[in-house]
Amino acid sequence: MTRFLLLSALALTLAACDTGGGVGTDDVEARPALENVADNVITATYGDLAAEAADLVVAVNDLDADRSDARLALAQQAWRDARAPWELSEGFLFGPVDTEGLDPSLDSWPVNQTDLDAVLASGASLTPSYVAGLEATLRGFHTIEYLLFGEDGDKRAADFTDREVQYLASATAVLRDDAARLVTLWMPSGGNYAAEIKNAGLSGSLYVSQNAAVQELIGGLITITDEVGAGKLGGPYGDRSTAEEESRFSGNSIADFSNNIRSVQNVYLGAYDGRSGAGLTDLVSARDEALDARVQAEITAAINAIEAIPAPFSTAIFESRPTVQAAIDAVLALRATLEGPVTAALR
Repeated sequence: MTRFLLLSALALTLAACDTGGGVGTDDVEARPALENVADNVITATYGDLAAEAADLVVAVNDLDADRSDARLALAQQAWRDARAPWELSEGFLFGPVDTEGLDPSLDSWPVNQTDLDAVLASGASLTPSYVAGLEATLRGFHTIEYLLFGEDGDKRAADFTDREVQYLASATAVLRDDAARLVTLWMPSGGNYAAEIKNAGLSGSLYVSQNAAVQELIGGLITITDEVGAGKLGGPYGDRSTAEEESRFSGNSIADFSNNIRSVQNVYLGAYDGRSGAGLTDLVSARDEALDARVQAEITAAINAIEAIPAPFSTAIFESRPTVQAAIDAVLALRATLEGPVTAALR
């Protein structure tokens, strides 16, 4: 996906700015922010993703046992509930989610509907292991979304074939397993990637300095603001087409986009779901209080502008174009601030 290329380029650029000698953020102790963000923002978000993905499996199995519109509605809501923490994690698409290929497995878009229809029409045994072995565009959030909501978002329980339900159950099981693996890779009892961030600059860490880890966090924020502003919002708006609109089957696009910017807010403030501590805000404000206030205001403005778009986004790109443009402008203004003065301040 294009965000991998962008993230890699950013990582190389930002790393080139870090001498490894502790210049920049190491002048102001960054470890409290790194420890808090690693544990109470990133790992905690992935923990919620794993829990919600497990609940989605239960809801789909209930739908399989009782193919009613009421059960379908519960499964659709379970999809939205699982989707939220994933979108809240997109401000930190580095580490195992990247190196282990979990991002494309969980969130490839668009759905390959032609190949999906071919698999459903085949005689293949639609087990979780079979689905896990298919290309990424045939599993993950959006394949599940397509099966649950239908092409036009109006699917009824009676519309399901037995093969669709079998595929849906297996795809949700794969999603659950991917999410569980992701949080485990960050936890002390598993891969403990959180320790790489928390111990930046110490012997054995992947990050040669605290500044290197801080730049990794900033790179993640720049990447997602670019993706939301130029891609998720800007692509369908510029093309005047819903073909590339993410989460259009469920009508969840606007929630996706706003949660992406909330992921920026969570890392910047060092806060998530009632947990709070040091964040990038502490490092920026120690150098430039006005810049810190500007960043916080631009984050809020971007979220508000996205949420001001009338739902559904599929209609807004045609009928409410000024509101979409305002959201694009707000998100890209935030990206420019992160990419320019914030990155410079924390070198």
